[in-house]
Amino acid sequence: MKISIIIPVINEVALIAAAIEKAWAAGADEVIIVDGGSHDGTRETASRCRGLLIDSPLGRGIQMNRGAEAASDKHLLLFLHVDNWLETDACDQIRDAVLQSEKLQANRQINHQLLLQDEQEINLWGGFQQRIENNARKYRWLEKGNAARIHWQSLVYGDQGLFVSADLFRQVGGFLNQPLMEDFEISRRLSQIIRPVLLPGPLHVSSRRWEQNGVVSQTVRNWMFCAAYRWGVSAESLSRRYRRHDK
Repeated sequence: MKISIIIPVINEVALIAAAIEKAWAAGADEVIIVDGGSHDGTRETASRCRGLLIDSPLGRGIQMNRGAEAASDKHLLLFLHVDNWLETDACDQIRDAVLQSEKLQANRQINHQLLLQDEQEINLWGGFQQRIENNARKYRWLEKGNAARIHWQSLVYGDQGLFVSADLFRQVGGFLNQPLMEDFEISRRLSQIIRPVLLPGPLHVSSRRWEQNGVVSQTVRNWMFCAAYRWGVSAESLSRRYRRHDK
């Protein structure tokens, strides 16, 4: 089973080379960098690294869809933020989870005949346990809360290393081409088919946004955005508020 890691970027020249190197180290069979129009040297730096560099209109959902379309071995897709990185056995964790899933599916076959792997769809999606790169105790509570969200709400956010089999990705139509909440939306559609799995990882996460905005402030803000989206506020409207907050 081949795993393609897809990294959407915009103006991340300081992080892109290390992100690509660590994606290969995690066991990827393919690394795809999707640039949304960088002007700081990100594209030039990425082009000197091993991997496939493609251009895309700006927008994380649009960029990730472009990356999925470009994947040469459409078995399993792993979408990774540029400031996140995985342990060296991360892709093997996914492969093991696929094998366990296939065994369960085979056991449920009425005729108890095991389907050949190349004839059977892979139905798996999920994320990784996080390790936020800050030693303060409040970040450990944040990690536990984010893991609980996968278990209880079946929501996997982008900074948890969302992975999904290409079969399921096509079935739900990929990410919506909207400027925000694309991970929330695809999680909601995927969870109607099958529950997500949480793998131990860990996925290492930069703490830069929490440090910039404050852990409590950033967390409450995320909750408010999710609640507003559930109540029908459009992703476009939320995106305008998001950008104003980050200025």
